[in-house]
Amino acid sequence: MTDKAIKPQTSISPAAWGLMGLLAILWGCSFPATRAALGEVGVLTTVAFRVGEGALALWIVIFLRGLPVRGGWRIVAVFAVMGVLNNVLPWSLIVWGQSHIASGLAAILNASTAIFTVSLAALILPDERLTTRKSLGVLLGLAGVIMVMGISALRSLDLTSLGQIAVLAASVSYGCAGVFARRFLSGQPPEVAAAGMLTASSSVMIPAALWFEGAPRLDYHPTTWVALLYLGFIGSALAFLCYYRALRLAGAGNVSLVTLMIAPVSVVLGALIFDESLSLSDYGGFLLLAAGLLVIDGRLFRRFAKPQESA
Repeated sequence: MTDKAIKPQTSISPAAWGLMGLLAILWGCSFPATRAALGEVGVLTTVAFRVGEGALALWIVIFLRGLPVRGGWRIVAVFAVMGVLNNVLPWSLIVWGQSHIASGLAAILNASTAIFTVSLAALILPDERLTTRKSLGVLLGLAGVIMVMGISALRSLDLTSLGQIAVLAASVSYGCAGVFARRFLSGQPPEVAAAGMLTASSSVMIPAALWFEGAPRLDYHPTTWVALLYLGFIGSALAFLCYYRALRLAGAGNVSLVTLMIAPVSVVLGALIFDESLSLSDYGGFLLLAAGLLVIDGRLFRRFAKPQESA
């Protein structure tokens, strides 16, 4: 990602809202698509399809647009690290977690990504210290996570609890990727950065899937094929293109609000397609997570502060 291409914005245009809504739908649909694929396909193979298809689609876009690739072997190493932190680990953990918990619940827990990103950035980056407001947001978010999981989940550690912990671990990995990208992934067109990460991820996931789960079959149910194709070409390649376009239009702070929009999409689709149901504590935890993210974002505080300043 290039800092020049992504400018901070304080307002969101209708076009940006439209892209953010589309992005929330694309990523929100990835959770039920993953559940659909897991009916016949193993965890590693599902992730291999996603990263392989996504990389192929993005390189085609890069070739057609004539985008430059800069950095030599150094950027290859950066892509490798980002591929592990941003794709291999989190997607494998989320897919495995979804084999034991509802897709809507996985999406809610995935909303904690911003909480962990802010916390890790404060520990590692000197210019990202936790302010009082951000600390309050982190605490609210962590309280939401605890409400969703429940104290009893940490005591029993059954497959359901481990599935929830796996999705949370994916959020931590996403946070590490965000901090790493801030320090090392600069000077590249965003599309090239995404393609490089997915290519590095493919070099790991495709051999691992073939080794542990064997070659994919050709007689999957049509629904399974639709889910696999969706995850790679739509949920990854197209979603990344929309994401970076939204970044240019609205800025990173505004686009982070997409995190709040993904979970409702997944919850609704999970209920409609798979008859999933979530507990009141799950919804309450999501509200706390949402409150934490809004506090970290800070726009509500600024909005309430303006009338006082002008008085």
